[in-house]
Amino acid sequence: MAKVAKRTAAARALFDGKSMVSVEDAVALIKKAASAKFDETIEIAMNLGVDPRHADQMVRGVVQLPNGTGKTVRVAVFARGAKADEAKAAGADIVGAEDLMETIQSGKIEFDRCIATPDMMPIVGRLGKILGPRNLMPNPKVGTVTMDVKTAVEAAKGGEVQFKVEKAGVIHAGIGKVSFDEAKLAENVRAFVDAVTKARPTGAKGAYVKKVSLSSTMGPGVAVDLTSASA
Repeated sequence: MAKVAKRTAAARALFDGKSMVSVEDAVALIKKAASAKFDETIEIAMNLGVDPRHADQMVRGVVQLPNGTGKTVRVAVFARGAKADEAKAAGADIVGAEDLMETIQSGKIEFDRCIATPDMMPIVGRLGKILGPRNLMPNPKVGTVTMDVKTAVEAAKGGEVQFKVEKAGVIHAGIGKVSFDEAKLAENVRAFVDAVTKARPTGAKGAYVKKVSLSSTMGPGVAVDLTSASA
């Protein structure tokens, strides 16, 4: 039997018997248990009553967290001319067209979000097999295919989080850092849950949000009371 580290055992002990707690209590527990030597990310997992294999049950969207994520997001933009200049002025880390496509095709992907103007999509479309599996493909549904590149870049840099349901009907996302104030983390949690709730697809039947859990990067998780999470 594998030996459990003292730090892990201590964290588990704090969570023992804790379930369906309020968002505030869950955040407090996670912050207390976090003992890694880095600023851990607070992660949310939502179990949904959908089967994403059906098009009318796919859940995806974007939410601007009120207090940001605490993560530095590297943004790449496919644009030319004035729009390329606009992207650079807004703080985009990488801006290009065919040259950016060739860089990505070579296997060099040094960004966390990809934005494109509509006229660039014929070029970006060639990268579907590379960007798609990494959830980096620009998509008009989440605002990453747009002529307003300034707003898109600023949103990505300012704490915007994209979400997409996985095959098992689960959505994962980072909603802040352990170093964040408890009230700010709770506000981020509720903003995320609200966005996912509003993204309920037409094909969803019965209970939509089945379970909401919070955890830190290196710590155990705790189930959150659904009423508290959606307050």
